[in-house]
Amino acid sequence: MSQSDGDLNDADIELKGGAGSILAHLGELRRRFSIAIVVYIIGVMVLMNFSEPVFDYISMPMRDALPPDTPLVFLNAPDVFFTYLKIALVLSLFATAPVTLYQFWAFVAPGLYHHEREAFVSYFFGSLGLLMAGAAFAFYVVFPLIFEFFLSFSTENIQAMPAVKEYLSLVLKLLFAFGVSFQIPIAIMLLVRLNIVDTESLADKRRYVIVWAFIFAAILTPPDIISQVLLGIPMMLLYEVGLFLARMKKEKAEEGAESS
Repeated sequence: MSQSDGDLNDADIELKGGAGSILAHLGELRRRFSIAIVVYIIGVMVLMNFSEPVFDYISMPMRDALPPDTPLVFLNAPDVFFTYLKIALVLSLFATAPVTLYQFWAFVAPGLYHHEREAFVSYFFGSLGLLMAGAAFAFYVVFPLIFEFFLSFSTENIQAMPAVKEYLSLVLKLLFAFGVSFQIPIAIMLLVRLNIVDTESLADKRRYVIVWAFIFAAILTPPDIISQVLLGIPMMLLYEVGLFLARMKKEKAEEGAESS
């Protein structure tokens, strides 16, 4: 056998080994994804039994703004069932999140360096905290104000009878909008850490951020000035917080590099 034949055989072995490694990783990904899906579906079936009290809780801002003893209504026969199902689908995302995150972490962690693992964990928990903070701000501050505003237009001849389906859709939309908007500091810190942008250029674009913050607020919220302002202002403040934290982290990294 010639030298060239030997080289070709070695190359074939390497290709087969690489293909086998990829197939093994895909198999592991499929297995972990399947576990997460099965647990999520079980969570939906279990949490469907708790959808009614959860809806009673999240409808408090609306019910507090309504006249006493005013019920929420449904316009089509399946509306309440699908409302409870949607609540269970959302609740299961959070209730089964530890299992899902463990499966994801077990898949990606072996390929990360120690400092990358620490960064991933810190960014993840920071993002989760901001998500919860955004949702809490929307529920406890924004909702009472906007529902009072909307219902203030009621008269003796025009009375509000909110529908459960439309109310839940509005609540989920606002919770999502505020939860995502509160991720601004994490996004800025990641962009700076990856050297995609620097803090100086971000600071120079502050005037554009103000404009875009209110444009996004107008898109993500109902057409009322209260919710738009209450989303636009926190987005600007969070932008400044992200810049401040990114500068601190950058300075800390530079000091560490100099000392080493």
